[in-house]
Parts: sequence; structure tokens; C-alpha cells
Amino acid sequence: MKKINKFLNIELKEGEKIYFSSDNHLGAPNHLESLEREKKFVNWLDLIKTDAKAIFLLGDLFDFWFEYKKVVPKGFVRVLGKLAEISDSGIDIYFFVGNHDLWMNGYFENELNVKVFYKPQNFMINNKKFLIGHGDGLGPGDKGFKRMKKIFTNSIAKFLFSWVHPDIGVSVAQYFSMKNKLLSGVDDIEYKGEENEWLVQYAKEKLNQDNFQFFVFGHRHLPLNIKLSDKATYINLGDWISYYSFAEFDGNNLELKYHNKVLK
Repeated sequence: MKKINKFLNIELKEGEKIYFSSDNHLGAPNHLESLEREKKFVNWLDLIKTDAKAIFLLGDLFDFWFEYKKVVPKGFVRVLGKLAEISDSGIDIYFFVGNHDLWMNGYFENELNVKVFYKPQNFMINNKKFLIGHGDGLGPGDKGFKRMKKIFTNSIAKFLFSWVHPDIGVSVAQYFSMKNKLLSGVDDIEYKGEENEWLVQYAKEKLNQDNFQFFVFGHRHLPLNIKLSDKATYINLGDWISYYSFAEFDGNNLELKYHNKVLK
């Protein structure tokens, strides 16, 4: 069995937990609906910060995000401020870029002190092996998105887009982001069975390389908890659009949960 050696280590003290969430798509479908979801997410962050050792945000926090050299998209001050507050308090935040927020360029690292990853990453948490990522473009399927991602990550395409005035560029990108279901990975939000769930197949293939205990991904917009073997589990985090779902790790068990607190 081929071993993967590079693991980032996190040790939990008694009472500390790790939290995971993904796919908020803030900004969609309109300002008012997005604002309501943003407030609910900030409320959740306020609740978990009391015992969080680290928070993992697994991408697509925004429905569109592009960092110009001197400009970032307007809005989202509540969630950005809360992330800054949490980070300043000493809680580590790990952000995995999704297909809707690919175009980061140092703002989260420099302004919020958030660690940003562009690919799946291995973590050792309390001596348990995790493979964590957004999930886009992984596994045998998702071919349409894989072709699209090559265009979006092309350095020339990004450079040309950066020269478009933000008022025009952001507006056009937001329009296509909401219209194109392929971009969101929500063309068919139904469980397809293990043999047709490409992230499940990806996780099974990774088990041939190392004895991971947990695989945690987003992108799918469907909360899933699937046993891959006696010792390995695949979790998909769902989203903060329909499910308000997240995962909680207490040092031994990883559990899918739902945030149903009603805001006044």
C-alpha cells in the first residue's frame, strides 16, 4: 500500500471540537435571501466558537468571489467580520476554495489570518487520518465541470477578467453563476448510490493509498454519511441553502448535524 506522509496535525484537548461546513453560496439568489442565510450562519459561528479548536470551511462560501488587486466583491461584512473575530481569538480557520470562490489572491490570508487550500489536504486530528477538500472535479465523474475548471483556472483567462471593471465583471459572473447548475454541482441533488457517487469512488481509491478514517467534502449539496469500511467513513456536508448542515468532530466521532435555531 502506497503511503501518503504529509499530514497536518491537530490535537484536541478535553472539551474541544472541530467543525466543518460548506456551500453557503452567499449572494444568491438575491440580497435579501442571502442576508437571511448569512445571519443564520453567523449565529452558528457564534455558537460553536465556545468550544471550537478549529473550523473548516470547505468552499463556495460565496456564490461568486474574485479578488482584484485592490478590490473584493461588495457585501458579506457580517460573515467576514465574524471570521476575523474568531481568528483573532486564536481559533484556527481552514478554508478550501470551491468552484465558486476559486479566484482568491491573499485577502483571506492577510486580512482574516485564514489558512487557504486549493487542493484536498491530509490532516491528522487526534491520531485519526482525515482527507478534506471541497470535492469539485474529483473522482471518475464530473467531466463537464472538469473541462470548465481548466478554463477558469487558466492564468491568461484570469488576467483578462481582472481587466474588466468590477461592476461589469462581478455582475456578469454572478448572473452565470446562478444560472449554470453545472457550476454549482447541483444539477441533480439526489443520492445516486455508491457506485455513481464520484466522491465516494474517489474516497475508496484513496483508501488504497492510506488508511484514512474520515473523508470530508462539500460541493455535492447533499448531506451524506457513508461507511466505506469498518474503519473509514465518507461525509458530505450538504449546504446552507436547503439543509443548514455541518459536521462536528469531538476527537473520536464525526457526526452530521443541522442548525435549526430560529432567528428573530
